[in-house]
Amino acid sequence: MATREVALDPDLPIVDPHHHLWDLAAHLAHLQGHPLLETVACTPRYLAPELLDDIAGGHRVVATAHMECGAHYRTDGPDELKPVGEVEYAARVAEACEPGKGPRLCAGIVGFADFRLGDGIARTLEAAVEAGGGRLRGVRYMAAHDADADVLGPTGRVPAGVLHDPVFRRAFAQLRRFDLSFDAWVLEPQLADVVDLARAFPDTPIIVDHTGSPVGLASYRGRLPERYADWAASMRRLAACPNVTIKLGGLGNPLSGLSDAAGLDSAALAERWRPYVLHAIECFGADRCMFESNFPVDRAAVDYVTLWNAFKRLTAGVTTTERHALFAGTAARTYRIRPALADPRSPA
Repeated sequence: MATREVALDPDLPIVDPHHHLWDLAAHLAHLQGHPLLETVACTPRYLAPELLDDIAGGHRVVATAHMECGAHYRTDGPDELKPVGEVEYAARVAEACEPGKGPRLCAGIVGFADFRLGDGIARTLEAAVEAGGGRLRGVRYMAAHDADADVLGPTGRVPAGVLHDPVFRRAFAQLRRFDLSFDAWVLEPQLADVVDLARAFPDTPIIVDHTGSPVGLASYRGRLPERYADWAASMRRLAACPNVTIKLGGLGNPLSGLSDAAGLDSAALAERWRPYVLHAIECFGADRCMFESNFPVDRAAVDYVTLWNAFKRLTAGVTTTERHALFAGTAARTYRIRPALADPRSPA
C-alpha cells in the first residue's frame, strides 16, 4: 500500500505487539462472503518482506511480536500439534533477523492452542515452548462470538460462553505452569466474560486485543454511539483487574464500524478513534496500554505510516514517559522482548 504521509516523530521507538504473517494466495476462493474475509483477501500474502516494506516507511520500529492467525500449520502429525508449525515459522523469521541490521521481527511470539483439550493442552504448550526457541510468550484462542451470526459470518465458530466452560478453564490453568500469557479476542458484548476470567486467574496475564473490539457490523450497524457507554464501563471493570493489559488498535477492521477509513489522513483517523483510545488510556494507564498495528488486517483501511501517525497524534498531550510506554515499553515488558528498546542499527 502506498504511503500518503511522512512519519511523525520518526525517532520514537516502537514495538509493534500485534501483526500476522500469512500466505493465503491458494485460499482466495474461500475469502469471500463476509467483510472480514474480504478484508483479509485484500492482502493474501503478507510475510516478512511485506512487513519490512511497511516498516520501512519511516517509523522507528525496533521489534515486533507475531500473533497467531492459523497459518503455517504442520501438515502431518497429531492434530493438537499442528498449530506448533506456526510458532516454528515465526521463530525462523526471528532467527533470520541479523543483529543490528533492522527491526527484530517476531522477537515475541503468541501461538495457538486448542483450549477444548482441557488438561491435554499441556502437550501443545510444551511443544510450542520448545519450538519458539525462547520466544514464545503466550497463546491466543479467538473466543469472539455473537448471537447475530452475521456479525462474524463464517469466522464465528466458537460457541457462546466459551470462557466460562470448565474444560476451557482447565486448559487455561495450564498457562501459568508454562509462564505464558493469554491474548483475548472477544467482541465488546463479551468483555464481561474476560473480567470474570481475569478474576478467576489473577496470576495469569491477559491481554485484551483490539481496544476491546467495539462492534458496528450487521445488527450493530449504526449503534456505536448507543453502545459506547457499555464499552466504556467494561474498560473500567477490566482495568480494575491488575493482570489485564490492553492493545489499542484494530479499529481499522470491518467489525468495528470504524473501518471506512480509506482515504482518511492521520488527523481524521485520530479524531474518529479518540473516544476509544483516550478512554482506555485513562482507565488502564499508559503502563498497561500498547498500540498495535493489527497488520495486515487493518492494512485494507490504512497504510502503516498513517496508522502510527494517527496514534502519535492521539498522544500528543501525554508525558514523555507515558509515550514511551504506549509505543514500546508496555509491549516490550508484556511480551518480554529484550533488550526492550535496542536501536535496530546497533547490535542486539
